[in-house]
Amino acid sequence: MPDRESPLGGATTETAAGGPTEERIHRIRQRLERLIGVAATEGNAVRPLRNGDEIFAAMLDAVAGARHTVDMMTFVYWRADIARRFAEALSDRARAGVRVRLLLDGFGSRLIERDLRDLLDLLDLRDLLDRMSQAEVEVAWFRKPLYLSPLKQNHRCHRKVLVVDEQTAFTGGAGIAEEWCGDARNPHEWRDTHVEAQGPAVDGIAAAFAQNWAECHTELFDERDRFVSHRPSGNATVQVVRGSAGFGWQDMQTLMRVILESAEERIRLATAYFAPDDYFIDLLCATARRGVDVEILLPGPHTDKRVCQLAGQHRYEALTACGVRIHQYQPTMMHAKVITMDGVVSLIVSTNFNRRSLDHDEEIMLAVMDTEFTASLDAHYDEDLKVSELILPDRWKRRSLLQRARETAVLPLRRYL
Repeated sequence: MPDRESPLGGATTETAAGGPTEERIHRIRQRLERLIGVAATEGNAVRPLRNGDEIFAAMLDAVAGARHTVDMMTFVYWRADIARRFAEALSDRARAGVRVRLLLDGFGSRLIERDLRDLLDLLDLRDLLDRMSQAEVEVAWFRKPLYLSPLKQNHRCHRKVLVVDEQTAFTGGAGIAEEWCGDARNPHEWRDTHVEAQGPAVDGIAAAFAQNWAECHTELFDERDRFVSHRPSGNATVQVVRGSAGFGWQDMQTLMRVILESAEERIRLATAYFAPDDYFIDLLCATARRGVDVEILLPGPHTDKRVCQLAGQHRYEALTACGVRIHQYQPTMMHAKVITMDGVVSLIVSTNFNRRSLDHDEEIMLAVMDTEFTASLDAHYDEDLKVSELILPDRWKRRSLLQRARETAVLPLRRYL
């Protein structure tokens, strides 16, 4: 039986009749469903979007075609022309009678007025919000710091979600700001990955929005929510996992643990902020020691959080000693959050591999069990490695005393990074 295809992709290389690949996918699916308690869905079409030129074009096209509802939330505050383009697109749909809801994190979307540029950005953001409000876009804020108890200050909504007409959804790592524009051609254009999804997995992504909207707004749904049924759009099996701010072990951690412990051949991890705890360092090392090829792709000279980078670099020596290969991306900030396993499973996430994402923030993860989709992400990874530098263990051991002192100095802050 030939593979089915869809506009977004999602065919697997094995037929529905079975085979080694399908058996592996079935086994991973059973583990994830039983250990996390969230059912995966079949019949999804998923398409990877690389960098702002692809990500924003697809999102804006989807918004422009909205006929019923648009739900959007983001963490990073809005700035520059791309912010205006989204504000105009959302306002246009609201004026046309579409119900448009926008949820902004009260911390991530703030502006710190340090200089004239920040002041101008703040005035620009307020102007955009005023315009959207006038167009009847419903805008809500998730946990504004001014009104929070000390315990809630540290728990943020880091999810990036766009759902259009309950049929098409987007999620991943990109915020709505100028640094995500372009195609990673220079240090001002960040490298990132998003995903477009159609099919039953859209409901799981929409639930991530609804969960946070319910905390911020009295009205959870209205007559314009159609609660549609989804027809098969592709062949990908997708599990949507939500991480919620709180204490103790989270589903995000379970998902990553299952993927690492299930790997037989290769783990590829790309993340913007790498500062895991001892448990995950040990787990990465154990994965490598049993013969799995473990690669980690991290920011290099261009990073917006040097403190977090130093915390991660403190772990390089232990990881490389176990056989883990670490690469630092050179052209610009590496902001993608992607994991692939054995060519059959991919994680597209808002989650970073650090304590903040895993312990404190509201996050969303898509576990995509599909070989074609995973192959696309692996191809992107291969291209990224061509412009990255491998950390050589012997050379790293000889790093300067100043570098070692900086790494040690940030260790007390690691749980907040």
